[in-house]
Amino acid sequence: MELKAICVYCGSSEGRNPEYAKAAERLGRLLAERGITLVYGGANVGLMRILADAAMAGGGKAVGVMPKALVEKEKAHGNLTRLHVVASMHERKALMAELSDGFIALPGGAGTMDELFEVWTWAQLGFHRKPCGLLNIASYYDPLAAFLDHSVTEGFVKDLHRDMLVMADTPEAMLDRFRTYVPPTVEKWIQRNET
Repeated sequence: MELKAICVYCGSSEGRNPEYAKAAERLGRLLAERGITLVYGGANVGLMRILADAAMAGGGKAVGVMPKALVEKEKAHGNLTRLHVVASMHERKALMAELSDGFIALPGGAGTMDELFEVWTWAQLGFHRKPCGLLNIASYYDPLAAFLDHSVTEGFVKDLHRDMLVMADTPEAMLDRFRTYVPPTVEKWIQRNET
């Protein structure tokens, strides 16, 4: 799969474990090295800033997308390749998805989960065929992975859909898995005999 641009969702704080910041920096530099444009939320704080700074420092491109109401509140990054200012969070997520060939979640909070789960749901529904992944730095996403496995066991998530969410422990492994990602064929969301 050709990867020209990757959307990365991540925290507007750095978190407690320094491994999160190291991974954000490594991912930013790796995207630059591989000629992949970074698409992200456009902020100049937390893991978002570290990620964008690393991509730019590595000679890559960083494209931010931020709602007008958050430009001042989140202190939009002033040194990006491009900053798209949009009217709403809905427009932000839609444009980030449109600009990207895949989606990665670094450690983050509710916003990161909201963004990744939305594009993963779109993949399940067949709205796109782009890879979605959790970058499981320092086992951050282990509890979430266990919950998703539980959701499969309990019949709320299909194995096929669970497998669509790629997990990797390093930025290198994630990008390698994205490059070889083959999306499953999604025919129907619910079969008649399952209702």
